[in-house]
Amino acid sequence: MKIILATQNKGKIRELQELLGDADIEVLSLKDIEDWEDVEEDGITFADNAALKAKAAVKKTGLIALADDSGLEVDALAGSPGVYSARFAGEPKDDERNNDKLLQELKEVADSQRQARFRCALVIATPDGKEFLTEGTVEGQILTERRGRDGFGYDPLFFVPEYQRTMAELTLSEKNRLSHRAQAFRKAIPILQTLKGKS
Repeated sequence: MKIILATQNKGKIRELQELLGDADIEVLSLKDIEDWEDVEEDGITFADNAALKAKAAVKKTGLIALADDSGLEVDALAGSPGVYSARFAGEPKDDERNNDKLLQELKEVADSQRQARFRCALVIATPDGKEFLTEGTVEGQILTERRGRDGFGYDPLFFVPEYQRTMAELTLSEKNRLSHRAQAFRKAIPILQTLKGKS
């Protein structure tokens, strides 16, 4: 069975293929589609945006499609930056400016009130109109300064109590085991295997 993961991110494709193991499911990506036009992600939730991308990929290819959307939710900011995580400091997207803005917005917030989470929503859409949603979250808190060099986005500010390190200080294997996206992908595997059995 062939499926399409609505991304051009090689890391995501490799991660899903590894989780699928020998399930005899081939993962294609947007790089395999001619004339793909990016979908405007104007949903109000991560699940909305993931569904927009998954349904567009199904329409374009006729294959079962997966798409994810994820970001950072900070309790002291009423869940911001949320779906605007990548563009928190405006266009063009810039990790450093996003982190600077986050630190600025939280500068008066006590350490005990800096709880946050990374959240991922993953939608599986089928050619016959069915949709399945899986989610993953990682709980942590936002530090007052960056720590670590391995990672991107908000990783240097996101402290994981379980590991006593930031996401940017974790090894790749630790991060992949823990990550919100890996959790959502793992929950998607049995759904894909069931769909494969019906195809």
